[in-house]
Amino acid sequence: MAIEANQIVSIEYEVRDGEKLVDGNVGGAPLVFMFGKGQIIPGLENGIKEMAIGEKGDVLVKAADAYGEYNAEAKQEVPKEQFAGIDLEVGMTLYGQGEDGGTVQVVVNEIGAESVIIDFNHPLAGKDLMFTVTINNVREATAEEAMTGIPAENKPSDDGCCGSGGGSGCGCH
Repeated sequence: MAIEANQIVSIEYEVRDGEKLVDGNVGGAPLVFMFGKGQIIPGLENGIKEMAIGEKGDVLVKAADAYGEYNAEAKQEVPKEQFAGIDLEVGMTLYGQGEDGGTVQVVVNEIGAESVIIDFNHPLAGKDLMFTVTINNVREATAEEAMTGIPAENKPSDDGCCGSGGGSGCGCH
């Protein structure tokens, strides 16, 4: 039975760039999201839509359906003084605020005497990714979840935890 839009899906996954493991949650808190709302990369969502609860499979996600193609023009030279107080290193990831008020992630490419070149591409842009995914659960959304698009498992509880983890850790940070 296919996973349908607005259902709440819980998965365990590992993602690899070639042989290199780049992310995963195996043995930890599951990733819980509302299907069809763009809460995970499109290629992964499309790749799991025919999977059933308990099923495990590999999903190859091409760069265009993951973090996009690498854009060589998505770099900017910024005065070094804008990074005062930061011990810059080539390859480090920095977070800032974009023009729209949202969070922007950049990677330091070069450090010169007067300026720094930052790259706005996602670190996995231009890369095909292999996901190994297990579908833990699929359920109908509650009325509140359908309205907000936020699974109950991802909402903060009274203790400030999102509730998606077990044991002593929160699982959401």
